[in-house]
Amino acid sequence: MRIRILAASLALASAVHAQAAVITPNDNLVADGLPAIPARIAETAAPYTESRSVTLYDWAPKEHALLIGTRFANVVQAHAVAFAGGERRQLTFFPDRVLGASYEPGWGRWLVVARDLGGNEFTQLYRFDLASGKATLLTDGGRSQNGLGPWSRKGSWMAYNSSRRNGTDKDIYVIDPSDPKTDRMVMPVDGGGWQTLDWSPDGKSLLALQYISVNESYLWLVDVASGAKTALTSKGAELIAYAGGTFSADGRGVYTVTDLGSDFSRLAYLDLGTKKVTPLTKEAWDVEEFALSRDGRTVAYVTNEDGIGKLHLMSTATRHAIAAPMLPLGEVGELSWHPDGKLLGFTVNTARAPSDAYVLDIATGKATRWTFSETGGVDLSAMPEPELVRWKSWDGRMISGFLYRPPARFTGKRPVIVNIHGGPEGQSRPSFLGRSNYFVNELGVAMLYPNVRGSTGYGKE
Repeated sequence: MRIRILAASLALASAVHAQAAVITPNDNLVADGLPAIPARIAETAAPYTESRSVTLYDWAPKEHALLIGTRFANVVQAHAVAFAGGERRQLTFFPDRVLGASYEPGWGRWLVVARDLGGNEFTQLYRFDLASGKATLLTDGGRSQNGLGPWSRKGSWMAYNSSRRNGTDKDIYVIDPSDPKTDRMVMPVDGGGWQTLDWSPDGKSLLALQYISVNESYLWLVDVASGAKTALTSKGAELIAYAGGTFSADGRGVYTVTDLGSDFSRLAYLDLGTKKVTPLTKEAWDVEEFALSRDGRTVAYVTNEDGIGKLHLMSTATRHAIAAPMLPLGEVGELSWHPDGKLLGFTVNTARAPSDAYVLDIATGKATRWTFSETGGVDLSAMPEPELVRWKSWDGRMISGFLYRPPARFTGKRPVIVNIHGGPEGQSRPSFLGRSNYFVNELGVAMLYPNVRGSTGYGKE
């Protein structure tokens, strides 16, 4: 009897203590008139802050294995995944986050890794030997920003942009990562918005993008030996935007995305001889990303259709569509072709799962989910899919947004949080809510993410 009474007393004391436990603001926060916040709220909300996600970096050159970035401990590291549902084998163990990585294209013996120190955003490039685990600094190691760039077709040279000259301008450099002494500047630039996109098949030229704003950008051809640049696009009466660029397999043209002559951004082909730009897509939505297979036969691209990502395939020979699989409702991105052209990797982000890697087998047309990122131990399988809803604006124009309803166990009228995205450009997408899933799944609050006037993805008009 005494044991039972003692156990009951301890349970009661524990319950009283749990009810009394509150979160006390620190000295930097003055809480005037704010009710005490029970600690149990933080305990319930905590799992919603612990979800993982995947960033797709690259393919292993000699095997069908993905290189991804994900976080097991405190920061993101590079991992390898050999097959669908396979182990995410950690490759790097730096104390700081990995911001990007790519395999040495020849044999995949080492990686080039981009990382900063303590989140200082001064990204440096390293050669990371997979056998020894040794990291060798490739860039200056100072207060400069250096971004991973494309590999030459033969796989011995990498181009990248760096601000080391003056801390502002992103000049174009090339390096053979197997020998850091080969590092050299190809062309100084004026402005921080430059990006190196691709090498020509013969290795003599680089394709570069000069970004001015979301409405204005230009493509340039840069001679690797001399640093001389040639404009591929010019400034006219109307501002034109270009995004991304890849040389065709024969080197005679460039694939890019542009809003030239259109209210929306379209996949296009730019003939290097004539400078003529030919639109390749007719969808009344923006093409937001594309990737050309190594053999140049197939281009994969993603359209942003009212915020929903749709994957498409096209034959470059016929310029006709190839059947593409239906994917879960969400965002599709990070397209990456395996060197053999048989597999296409990409990520999908949905309301029920954070970004995970998928692989499309071109021969069968089947897309398979390769990674299954954790959601902090929270089961979100019962969460309804976000609904695309539309309503009339003040001037009669229809605008839209995504409505996340709580699970069916919450009945009756529900409160709604209206969450408007930032800007000036931006867009609400049907993606994973992260910590906001606490409101929906625990409190039964609906979330509405409207795309207000000026949102990206609905045309220049």
